[in-house]
Amino acid sequence: MTEHETFTILVAEDDDATRTFLADNLTADGYELLVADCARHALRLMETKFPDLAVIDLGLPDSDGLEVIRAVRASDGIVSRIDPNIPLLVITGRSGELDRLRGFDHGADDYLVKPFSYPELRARVAALLRRTNVRKGQGRMRIGPLEVDPPAREVTLRGRRMSLSQKEYALLRALASNPTRVFTKEELLRDVWGFRSLGSTRTLDSHACRLRQKLSVEGDRLVVNVWGVGYRLVDGPVAA
Repeated sequence: MTEHETFTILVAEDDDATRTFLADNLTADGYELLVADCARHALRLMETKFPDLAVIDLGLPDSDGLEVIRAVRASDGIVSRIDPNIPLLVITGRSGELDRLRGFDHGADDYLVKPFSYPELRARVAALLRRTNVRKGQGRMRIGPLEVDPPAREVTLRGRRMSLSQKEYALLRALASNPTRVFTKEELLRDVWGFRSLGSTRTLDSHACRLRQKLSVEGDRLVVNVWGVGYRLVDGPVAA
């Protein structure tokens, strides 16, 4: 058992030898590994597997690594499930000062120039994860018996973990950002679904209905439909 076993690291590197070297060594140090050989695969893994840290090579074949960093930092964490605050360690052969500055300007947390020693990379990874772990308990939202944990993408109700679809989770997180406030249908369709106009609200209403049913354990009615306006959460069970 190691102190790193709960952390998952994504390595996005198109060079087979470098990718295998990093994956083998990081795995030996107790980390869980995800590997990608292109930008598209890296972003898909970040959106579906939720790594704790990503090591990004700037020379990816389908997109500059800087664009990957830009996409991550632009994520809202709701419609796109990519965590915009994930630590990003750049590895690259671009050693110029301007290159490093561009990396940091795009949102990189650290920058390591090839060739590098593995002990240095391991130390930088550990330092980034220590800072992340300090923040890991922050950002949780508690609404009565309900708890939303954005870093872990988990929702629990009275200690019981709830199974929500991607859109149900996104809707709940939007509502939980300001409990008891009424969010209009226009706001939710725009922020959760990306709709520019109201159009049909059937999608929103059907997701809200399913979310309300899933959260109705022990008689709780936490998702409230404010007729003609939108939806809100309430702090605790409400009488029918």
